Amino acid sequence: MKLKIAIQKSGRLSENSLKLLKECGIEFDNGLNKLKAEAYNFPLEVFFLRDDDIPQYVEDGVADIGIVGENVLLEKNKDVKTIERLGFGKCRLSIAVPKDKKYKNNASHNT
Repeated sequence: MKLKIAIQKSGRLSENSLKLLKECGIEFDNGLNKLKAEAYNFPLEVFFLRDDDIPQYVEDGVADIGIVGENVLLEKNKDVKTIERLGFGKCRLSIAVPKDKKYKNNASHNT
């Protein structure tokens, strides 16, 4: 039986997810545009997916575990459980306003 893990095929978590697996000693070829790779030295399959698809793969049991941003997990609202926060993903919220509008910061709305 093989462990199946889903990670981002590209994006801000992809590089750190690959690094984590390699630091665990898992060896696999993650060739360009592959959906799936099998480890050479461990019973593991890695799925390379869009981050939005990872929670669904885990909920459906296609993947046993996944590495995805907590924001995606909350947005998708799937029946999955967070086991460990890995600490390598950061998210930033930006607010855009038209140039001709005057911006009032959040502090002015708290009075």
